[in-house]
Amino acid sequence: QVHVAESGGGSVQAGGSLRLSCAVSEFTYTTYCAGWFRQAPGKKREAVAATDDEGNIVYADSVKGRFTITQDKTNYSLYLQMNDLKPDDTAMYYCGAGGGECDALDAWGQGTLVTVSS
Repeated sequence: QVHVAESGGGSVQAGGSLRLSCAVSEFTYTTYCAGWFRQAPGKKREAVAATDDEGNIVYADSVKGRFTITQDKTNYSLYLQMNDLKPDDTAMYYCGAGGGECDALDAWGQGTLVTVSS
């Protein structure tokens, strides 16, 4: 059974940086999507960045130029480098993965909290 675990969240001031990590165990997908999502208090979960087995990458408009998603296919891990953080980036960040389309991920972590103060 796939297990997902995020780490790297924390509290930073605006303009600061954080790097989130996601370890995915039992990752046996050949075709897959994996990505980062976030949910702020009182808001819906939104996609932040995603990648797939072909290396395609998509970003939410709000993070383009500031966030970078990377993956390590050896003992599968997913990373999110977040630079120039803004208070609006404050949210619980979740890592998701699945052996299909990016809108049908079926393995999720518990989330890691990112707080950005002004």
